[in-house]
Amino acid sequence: MRKWIEVAAGVMLACGSMGSAMAAPPSEQQVRQLFDAMHLSQMFGQMNAQMAGAMGRVVPCVPASYWQNFIDAGGAQQLLSRMVPIYQSHFSAEDVVGLLKFYQSPLGQKMVIQMPLVVAEGMRVNQQWGRERGLAMVQRLQQQGTLDANGRCPATPAATSPAPVAKPAH
Repeated sequence: MRKWIEVAAGVMLACGSMGSAMAAPPSEQQVRQLFDAMHLSQMFGQMNAQMAGAMGRVVPCVPASYWQNFIDAGGAQQLLSRMVPIYQSHFSAEDVVGLLKFYQSPLGQKMVIQMPLVVAEGMRVNQQWGRERGLAMVQRLQQQGTLDANGRCPATPAATSPAPVAKPAH
């Protein structure tokens, strides 16, 4: 019994010290300051313009102007409000202070300006690489006979012949 009490006391002590060692989450105000420093509202505007153009191509019967207000000022605030708890769960108040210092610095502002361009270029490279890689893998499967010339599984006798119909027993 004494051993169990010692173990329980040790666990309680460890849990108590872990709680004090865990950093405090940032306040909503801190997170919103970070969002401002990161220019997230403006990024939503850029995303909206790109999305409106894409939707205009996908649904040509609807004018692209219809989609222009998908992320309006109210929508941006709704998105930011939903993002606050995410940042609060992944970053401590101390982390946000450090991130604020970075994003308020000249290098941080350069990051904010350049990152959308870097991501867009990266996506183009990724898509091109994916097409090339996929084509090479399909060609290898065609050479091995796993796929036919159209990139489909070749017909097998079992797949082309109808299964025999069982006759009902009398």
